Amino acid sequence: MRRAVFESFLSLRERGGQGALLTELDGAREAVIECPKTGETRRIIGDLDLTPALCEGVEEALRIDRGVMVGDVFITPIGPAWRLAIIGAVHIAQVLAPMAQLAGYQVVIIDPRQTFASQTRHPDQDLWHCWPQEGLQRFAPDSRSAIVSLSHDPKLDDPALAFALMSESFYIAALGSRRTHAARLARLAEQGFTATQCARLCGPAGLAIGAQSPAEIALSILAQLTQARHASRA
Repeated sequence: MRRAVFESFLSLRERGGQGALLTELDGAREAVIECPKTGETRRIIGDLDLTPALCEGVEEALRIDRGVMVGDVFITPIGPAWRLAIIGAVHIAQVLAPMAQLAGYQVVIIDPRQTFASQTRHPDQDLWHCWPQEGLQRFAPDSRSAIVSLSHDPKLDDPALAFALMSESFYIAALGSRRTHAARLARLAEQGFTATQCARLCGPAGLAIGAQSPAEIALSILAQLTQARHASRA
């Protein structure tokens, strides 16, 4: 890869920008295209001409979040990281966080209770000791973000879920029994959330696989999150 193209590729990844790497199979030509926000100028670095077919290919690669072939050019999408915010530094979070990282997510655990949110309990995790609404404002969820509330405490869960439902997050879920979830939905309705908005909330969190242990519950949540992610790109 030519130095200018390689540096542009790395820069785009580090900045969390969106675009694509285009490479001819014979390696003769290559380019990085940056797909900026509306109103900004699109940049192309490299010696590969961007035809209408390649433009459509870039859009398709970004939509499905995987590489596509257009003629003899392979298009690798470049996009912001997939992220997961976990509300509540509970025992299930101890398993879910590293599992999600292995699946390619940037993970943050938000909990004002430092006794729970400690490096001893969650080694090598990004811990934010703040209230959920403050943490989620900082997290700034977008369409590549997931939010899972595990605290079992309405003082933490409810503000987090209210914030999440106003965001573009592709997956929102909360732990708890069906009875707990029904009460949660009633509280959200009292805050003015519609049935359509509340339908975005997965509860109880996770696929119905009969999970019992913290690891099994974490697995069921990650499976449901993965299902939602791919459905959002279909």
